[in-house]
Amino acid sequence: MKKILLYSLPVLLAFVIGCGPGTNNPAPVNIPEGTFAGQFIYLHLHEKTGVIDTLKANIQLKMESTTGFQVTGDTSTLQAGSYGTYIFNSTNTAVDFMDKTYPATGTSTKIHLNGIYAFAFDGTTLQMQTSSAYDTLSYIYVLKKTGN
Repeated sequence: MKKILLYSLPVLLAFVIGCGPGTNNPAPVNIPEGTFAGQFIYLHLHEKTGVIDTLKANIQLKMESTTGFQVTGDTSTLQAGSYGTYIFNSTNTAVDFMDKTYPATGTSTKIHLNGIYAFAFDGTTLQMQTSSAYDTLSYIYVLKKTGN
């Protein structure tokens, strides 16, 4: 009987310790704020041919919680220079940009930073992406923090 108790004691202790209160706090999410520079990448998959068009532009993005966002840089052909406000979702995994320069009617000839983008930010590199409903079109931003 003593042997059974002696051998079962470590198992019982492991069970009690394993089931006790823990500190299962999720890692804090970095919220991007400041000035970023890098590439905007436009990917378009042609459904019939399977060919992917890739276009790129070097841009700057300034994000400030009090004043909003502003896109500058190479805005001559692909990416529109713009500004507006933004909010993060409740889990800080997506950001919704509301571009004040986005045309209310008609179709813009350039791409605006407007709508919901999934993002990842490690304190230095900001990556954002959104896709069309059919996954034939993706907008990707790969930016490095350059200032506050």
